Amino acid sequence: MFLGARQVAAYRVTVEPAQVVTTVVQVQVANNELALGRVVTEDAPVTFDNTYYFTLQPAAAIRVLEIGAEPLTQRLYGNEPLFTYSFTKPQNVDYGALRRANLVVMRELERVDAGLREGLRSVVQRGGSVVVVPSSTAGSHDSYQQLFKSLGLGAVQWEASTASPELREVAMPSAAEPFFRNVFGAQQRGATMPKVAPVLHWPRTGTDILRLRDGESYLANFASGAGQVYVFAAPFAAQYSDFATHALFVPVMYRIAMLSYQNDQLPAYRLTQSSVTLKLPAREAVSNAPGGADEASFRLVKDSLTLIPAQRVVTTELHMDLPVGMDEPGFYQVQRGGKLLTMLAFNQDKRESELAAYSAEDLRQLIGSNHPNIKVVESGVDSAGLAKFQAEQTGQPLWRYFLALVLLALLAEALLIRFGGRKPVAAKSAVLA
Repeated sequence: MFLGARQVAAYRVTVEPAQVVTTVVQVQVANNELALGRVVTEDAPVTFDNTYYFTLQPAAAIRVLEIGAEPLTQRLYGNEPLFTYSFTKPQNVDYGALRRANLVVMRELERVDAGLREGLRSVVQRGGSVVVVPSSTAGSHDSYQQLFKSLGLGAVQWEASTASPELREVAMPSAAEPFFRNVFGAQQRGATMPKVAPVLHWPRTGTDILRLRDGESYLANFASGAGQVYVFAAPFAAQYSDFATHALFVPVMYRIAMLSYQNDQLPAYRLTQSSVTLKLPAREAVSNAPGGADEASFRLVKDSLTLIPAQRVVTTELHMDLPVGMDEPGFYQVQRGGKLLTMLAFNQDKRESELAAYSAEDLRQLIGSNHPNIKVVESGVDSAGLAKFQAEQTGQPLWRYFLALVLLALLAEALLIRFGGRKPVAAKSAVLA
C-alpha cells in the first residue's frame, strides 16, 4: 500500500478462488490534505489490473449543537478535539450553527416552535442527525407531535404524568447490535444498568438501540430524509432517568455523534458507473444555468487529458455524468476555471479481474445444436487442431506456388535480358578517296 510516493504497508494474503478476504491495514496520513493512495498487488502470472487507486480525506471535526436549558453534553463533546461543540438556549437559537451542525441534541424543550422545527427538518434533509429528548410537561406534547410528524416519524403516544414515575431497568445491549459493534469489550453479566421512566411510546417503525427489560423501546433510530433521528423515551432529568450519569451514556452519545458524520466524497469510483455526485463548497455552489456561469465549467483532468462531462449543480451538489471516452484508471482532478477542487480515484470494473475461462466442452454445451454454423475447435499441441480446421475450411492454399512461379518468371526474364540478347554488328566504315 502506498500513500503518495511512500510505501506505508506490505503484507501477504491468500485468497481462494471465488472467495473474499478482508484485511485491515492501519495507516496514518501526514496532514489534513487529501491523500492519494494505491494498493498494488503482485499476483503472478497475472500482470493486468493490479493497481487499485483510492483517496483518503482526513475527517473534519464533527459539529455538535445542543439546544436546552443548560449544557449537559459540554464536558462530553467539548473536551474532545474530534468535536466542535456549541450550546444555545431555545429562545435564541443560533440558526447559523444549526445549518452547519452534523448533530443536534434537542433536550427537554418546553415547546418546539415552527422555526426550530423547520431547522431540524433541514438538518436531516442534508444528511445530519437529530437527537430528541422529550420533555415531561404535558404542555409540550402538541409541539413534539408536530415535530415528529415533520420528521416523518408519525404519531407517538404519551404516558399520563404522575408525581412519582415508575423507574424501569434498561436491558443489557447486545454486542451483535450494529450500533454497538466494536464499542464494548467483555461484558459483565451482573453489570448495573440505568433505570428510566418512559413518557412516550412509538410504533415499531424504527430500529431499537436500547430496550427495557420488558421489551419496550427506550432509544430508537429512525431514518429521515438523508439523515437520522434518535428518540429517547424518557427525559434526562433525575426524576425520570439516571442514564446521563451512567457509564453507558458516554459510549452511546459518542457513537451517535460518530455516525452523524458523512464523508461526501467516496474513496474510489468505478469507470463503469454512469455518474458521480460531489458536495461543493459554498463558494463554488453556483447555478450552471444558461446565461449564468459557463455550462462546462467543471472539468476532469488527468495528465494531458481533459474531459468535459455533462454536469448540473443542485444547491450544493455537483452531478457529473462520466464521459464515454473515460476508460483509463487513475487519479482525475476536478477543476473549475483552472482551479483544483478535489481529486477523484477511478478504477476498472471488478469483472476486469475475472480470470475464469470456459473449457471446450462448456462452450459446446452453451452453443448447443441450434447453431450449426458455429464450431468449437481445440488448438491441441502446437496448434495442430487449428491448422487442421483451417485446412478443412479453406482447402490447400495455392498462393505460395503462384508466388514462386512469378518469382521464377521474373528471374527468367532477368536472365534473358542479361544473356540472351543479339550481338552488336560492327559498323562498316567507308574511306573516301
